[in-house]
Amino acid sequence: MSPSAAGSSSAPAGMTLRVACVQLNTRQDVAANLRAATDLVEAAADRGARLVALPETWAYKGGRDGILATAEGPEGPSNRALAAVAARRGVWLLAGSVYEPAPGGRVANASALFDPAGELRAVYRKVHLFDVTSGAVQYRESDEVAPGAEVVTADITAEDGTPVRLGLSICYDLRFPGLYTALALRGAQVLCVPSAFTAYTGAAHWEVLLRARAVENGCFVVAPDQVGEHLPGRDCFGHSMIVDPWGEVLARRDEGVGICVADLDLARLAEVRAQISALDHRRPDVYGC
Repeated sequence: MSPSAAGSSSAPAGMTLRVACVQLNTRQDVAANLRAATDLVEAAADRGARLVALPETWAYKGGRDGILATAEGPEGPSNRALAAVAARRGVWLLAGSVYEPAPGGRVANASALFDPAGELRAVYRKVHLFDVTSGAVQYRESDEVAPGAEVVTADITAEDGTPVRLGLSICYDLRFPGLYTALALRGAQVLCVPSAFTAYTGAAHWEVLLRARAVENGCFVVAPDQVGEHLPGRDCFGHSMIVDPWGEVLARRDEGVGICVADLDLARLAEVRAQISALDHRRPDVYGC
């Protein structure tokens, strides 16, 4: 798709897509995590959500040995159990991410999209890995996780059958605006950011980055996050959020396990892109991207 085509978007007046973010406190008990996620997918469906999005590593959060032992992939039993719920309730399900076995004794961090029949439609593997040092604390996601190498979009349908294009990403990807521009240039209207953002960095950067990615690309952003402690000294920020293309926060779940729900007015997306056609005004001839 050309930048010009990506920079414009049309939708019937009043056409909306209801989305829900599921906020979890995932720990080391996969069965308990599945029960919690199932309950919240059901709650989102009860609220009329057409697209339900879970956070990063929704099925297991723990240490390296547990990550390797529980890795099961995009169509493993945990995702399949949730896909069955999605099929029964007739919703699109973005299964945040799970750990997928990969060569070399590592895993991939893989996000899977299931349709309302429970069929797998797309898989995105996290491209940017969280290798950071903050004071005396060091975290190296690459010790366990192999990076992905593909930009992924996927089409879903609103309640009336209108197609809506998602751009897939995971957590630390949020700090790399080039990925989101690439997604928008491929026609993404909704940027999905399932995350396990740390409490420390989340307090400083989570909201500002989500709103910036929405504004830069004229897209909605759907960002379900993990919340609370999952290992001693490792806390996630929560504040799951749905943002419109003007940067307005439409819904959020600040604390605790639960959901937030919002209607995405796709005509609003077209309106914002018509006002500020930033994607059309890019100068890759000057700065190369």
